[in-house]
Amino acid sequence: MKSNLQQKLALILPGLFLLGFNIGTGSVTTMAKTGADYGMQLLWTLVASCIATYYMILSYSRYTLVTGETALQAFRKHIHPAVGIFFIVALTSGVAGSVMGVMGIVADISSVWSEMFIEGGIAPVYFAAFFIAVVYFIFWNGETQFFERALAVMVAIMAGCFLINFFILTPPLTEIIKGLIPRVPDVPEGQDKSPYIIVASMVGTTVSSALFIVRTTLVKEAGWKIGDWHIQRRDAIISVVLMFVISMSIMAAAAGTLYPAGLVLNEASQMITLLEPLAGPMAVGIFAFGIIAAGVSSQFPNVLLLPWLLCDYNESERNMKLTKYRLIVLAISLLGLVVPIFNARPVFVMIVSQALNSIILPLTVGCILYLGNKESLMGKHKFSVMMNIVLYLVLGFAVFTSYLSISGIVASF
Repeated sequence: MKSNLQQKLALILPGLFLLGFNIGTGSVTTMAKTGADYGMQLLWTLVASCIATYYMILSYSRYTLVTGETALQAFRKHIHPAVGIFFIVALTSGVAGSVMGVMGIVADISSVWSEMFIEGGIAPVYFAAFFIAVVYFIFWNGETQFFERALAVMVAIMAGCFLINFFILTPPLTEIIKGLIPRVPDVPEGQDKSPYIIVASMVGTTVSSALFIVRTTLVKEAGWKIGDWHIQRRDAIISVVLMFVISMSIMAAAAGTLYPAGLVLNEASQMITLLEPLAGPMAVGIFAFGIIAAGVSSQFPNVLLLPWLLCDYNESERNMKLTKYRLIVLAISLLGLVVPIFNARPVFVMIVSQALNSIILPLTVGCILYLGNKESLMGKHKFSVMMNIVLYLVLGFAVFTSYLSISGIVASF
């Protein structure tokens, strides 16, 4: 029985790992701010992003199933080594901003939540140091499989919390349906209020280049071949459906409470202080616990990303117990103290870092279009006409959101 359960869990671990990678406090912040500022008006962006994510997962996974090569190995061998290096630098830069934002938000939320139980609360820097220490301790003592299982537990807690909150705080069904109609809200732009940077951030946090590149590593490690296409596709469907449901639940919680009251979300602590009078302490507690679970779950792959990318690019053994990798992970982890120590605005840091992710998305799509249509690599499994049409649509979507991202960042500054 136990062996059978472990086998079934192993089949869905790559999808759960990606879900934990994608649904962190970046997603929570972006979706909560979207719901608070615009209600469900931008739900269409989430739908489009999840569809794009699904096809990007399929295309990158198909390449690895056929060739046995990961994305970075393919970039280095078949395009140019500089392309692989560019992705390592760009994704690491994005992760650095994400780590700062993640720990800043988790620490801020925990500090405000602690005020309900301790007079004056506990300073955010102590919470940041605690969660950094927990993640690093697990990294120091664990193996890759242990990371994946720990992540699965945190993802399950996070998903449960946000789904419960969805049923408590859901907005009217008509508002959800209206949100499926594509449009950008016509509101005055300003710092933290540009709809363009919010749209770009939603795309950046959902259609993440890091997600697809890491996916190829997980597919290769799982030992899947082209004969396992149906398993890979099922795994991708589970991952994307859960991604949509959890993200929509977060957006709906803010849209059902903060948006009708005209309360704009600019600070992480507002997620607690603004929701409590409208939703009650139980809903706030569930939401806060979900945010903390999301932050910790995303921190695992965030701090591991650079060492994994280096191993992948160099085709070396992924031994995270080597001193150089432990030092890299420690340095990235300590970035989590930046926001609490310098009292920066974690929501703005998080939103901008997610928006920046959308800028490198067109190159991510272009690379897989080139590789997937190269007959010398893919043979009879090269991309079909339908897959190419979908990917070119995704490319157009990526270019459009990159433009929105640049416009929104300029407007915000």
